[in-house]
Parts: sequence; C-alpha cells; structure tokens
Amino acid sequence: MQKKVVLFAVCVFALLIQAEVFAQADTVAVDTLRSRYVPTGIRIGFDAIGPIKSSIQDDFSGWEVQADVDFDRYFLAVEYGSWERNFASDLARYANDGRYWRAGIDVNFLRNDPDRNAFTLGARYGRSLFSETMDISREDPVWGTLSDRFSQSDVSSSWLELTAGLRVRIWKVLWMGYTGRFKFGLSTRGNTDMLPHDVPGYGITNKETTWGFNYYLMLRLPVRNAPPPPEKRK
Repeated sequence: MQKKVVLFAVCVFALLIQAEVFAQADTVAVDTLRSRYVPTGIRIGFDAIGPIKSSIQDDFSGWEVQADVDFDRYFLAVEYGSWERNFASDLARYANDGRYWRAGIDVNFLRNDPDRNAFTLGARYGRSLFSETMDISREDPVWGTLSDRFSQSDVSSSWLELTAGLRVRIWKVLWMGYTGRFKFGLSTRGNTDMLPHDVPGYGITNKETTWGFNYYLMLRLPVRNAPPPPEKRK
C-alpha cells in the first residue's frame, strides 16, 4: 500500500512539473542571472493553530515557525517546530516530546498578481527527533496491580508531504495564509523498543497516510523588485 502511495505522489509531482513546462512554452522567460538566482522577498511567520491548540487542549503543547524565500514563481520553504503530547486512560499513560523540521519547494500558480498573492502546490521532506514513554497498569488476581514502563529516546523519523497553500497580502508587509498537507512514507530509526505512537510533526502513526493543516501569520521582507511578467509570443 505504501509503495502505491509513493508512486502516486511521484506521478502527481511529475504532472505538476510537466504542467509548468507547458505553461511556459508560449512565453519568453526573463533570462538574466539576477532574475534566476536573487530572491525577490523573504517571508517569516508562525503557525497560529499551535498556540490555540496548546491553550484549549490538555494533551497537546507545541508551536511552529515558518520561512520561505521567494524566487519569483518558486518558493524555497523551511518549517521548524516543537511538539509534546500526553494521553491518559484508566490503565495507560503516554507522553512524547520532540522537535521537527520540514523543507521543500512550492510553485506559485497564481501568476501576474500585483500584490504577489500566491496559490501554491509543492512537496516537503520532514524529519523529527523525539523521545516517548508509556506506562501501563493491569490487575492480576494474585499479585494485584502491576505496572510496566516502556520508554525510548533519540528516536528519528522521516516522511514526505504533498502540499497546497494560499498566501495573501492583507496590509503592507503583513501576510496570512494556510498550508494543507498530505503526509506519507513514514520511516523510523533509532532505539525503537516500542512502535512510536505519535511522531512530532507527523501525528498518530496507526495509518499509512495522514493529513495536516497550518494557518500562518507572516511578515514579508522585500529584497528586490520582481522581474516584469513575461510577454506572450505573437
């Protein structure tokens, strides 16, 4: 099943690249070294969902910051966050604590917008380093209440994501937007005496794929003026 999901993701990303090539077939690109390699702006922001979840949910605490570098239609994106979960029932208690990061590329399909608003499709590689513990209690008819503890540290997990997002300028350098994530291909390494239950940045591990959503508030720092939009061939 996982191989089918990975193959599907590769095919979708290949189609996006092919669509980009065809979209530029009838245009004349701005062919200067400056336009290709010097960014037009840098956005820095934070995810507003993390602090809200931390304040209203007793089993979660976390935050995430985000930055992207705007190379005209292409964005180099990096995200970094902290994640802590606590689950408890009558017979068990689970806790984890870790950090994670994601990096990837977005392509803007909202062209020639004067405010540089963006609708993007992209991909990410994610990685997490965390520790977790699980305490389990059980009743024995002879010995009474028995307890077991399972723990592991320095556990490393990685995964892939396909993303879709929107970035909108709301006032001068202030921006807002969201990113939806389709996560798959989870792989875990390290001292894995027990199967990880919840991976920071990824989520619950009982399914081969999962979804994520972030809502960002950002500041955009301009670096240079964007190149003029390409002219269509006559």
